[in-house]
Amino acid sequence: MTVFTTRCLRNISLLLWLLACAVPAAWADSVTARRADAELVDGQLAVSTRFNIHLPSGLSDALTQGVPLTFRLEFELTRPRMTAYYLDVSRWFSPHSSITFKLSYQSLTNRYRVSIGSFATYYPTLADAMRAVGAIQSWRVLDSGTLSGDSPDQVAGRVRLVLDISELPKPFQLNALGSSDWTLSSNWTTLDVQKGSN
Repeated sequence: MTVFTTRCLRNISLLLWLLACAVPAAWADSVTARRADAELVDGQLAVSTRFNIHLPSGLSDALTQGVPLTFRLEFELTRPRMTAYYLDVSRWFSPHSSITFKLSYQSLTNRYRVSIGSFATYYPTLADAMRAVGAIQSWRVLDSGTLSGDSPDQVAGRVRLVLDISELPKPFQLNALGSSDWTLSSNWTTLDVQKGSN
């Protein structure tokens, strides 16, 4: 009996390991960073990003049926290490900064809407709207002065774009748990940090 249990546990462990290796590879094909850079200005990082997003058919169908999709752009500081560690602890190991992009379809006008907070822009096609999701210029991700005295070569950070499943209606959240179509995320991408002009 013990031998049988050990073999079963070993097979389950192998299966879980294979699934863990396969899922990130599938995600990586769906969302990739085209641009990820930052400028160090007044002890603060100003991040600029752009992503290529391939929306699976299940998600695009849900979108045209009136389900809005919320994407979260996340930033983490990785260096200087002490500052990054302090931010990890103070934010309970959540991203050090994040911003949301809400994508929705307006059936009456046959247009797509991308909103960041109260600011919204309309696009004639899904492809145009997808180019706007995750695209941002000079997003200030840290409090002013957080990196005062640090030079660009002492600073490092990373960003990623993820579909926020928690913002979906409850029935779709349940679908998302069992479907790779609903699990959309980029890998963490290291920022290219430059000194900004003051």
